[in-house]
Amino acid sequence: MSLNDLTYQIRGAIFTVFKELGPGLLESVYEAALMFELHKMGLKVRSQVGLPVVYKGVKLELGYRIDVLVENSIIVEIKSVDFLHNVHKKQLLSYLKLSDKKLGLLVNFNVSKLVDNDSLVRIIN
Repeated sequence: MSLNDLTYQIRGAIFTVFKELGPGLLESVYEAALMFELHKMGLKVRSQVGLPVVYKGVKLELGYRIDVLVENSIIVEIKSVDFLHNVHKKQLLSYLKLSDKKLGLLVNFNVSKLVDNDSLVRIIN
């Protein structure tokens, strides 16, 4: 399956979760619901995947975690905040670089309406 096809499926699951739960809940609730939807689609997903930093050949265990990793290809970073800021986008881009992944989705569930490039952002490494 291509990354575009996979992204389409993930976005569908995100919209399903948002439609069912609405805004205002904790990130962990949205993560659990998204995991449920992605599993139901038959996708291979993992949550809270450890992400070490390698500095000058030394692996530093710093506690970074990928919220959701889909098919070992796409990172989904979940937020429940008033606004997505550039720092959130930079965080996902850093995760993509550290994990050597090409594509990530940043989603903010704490909004009245999910809108592309506002509350649902595609980040490419």
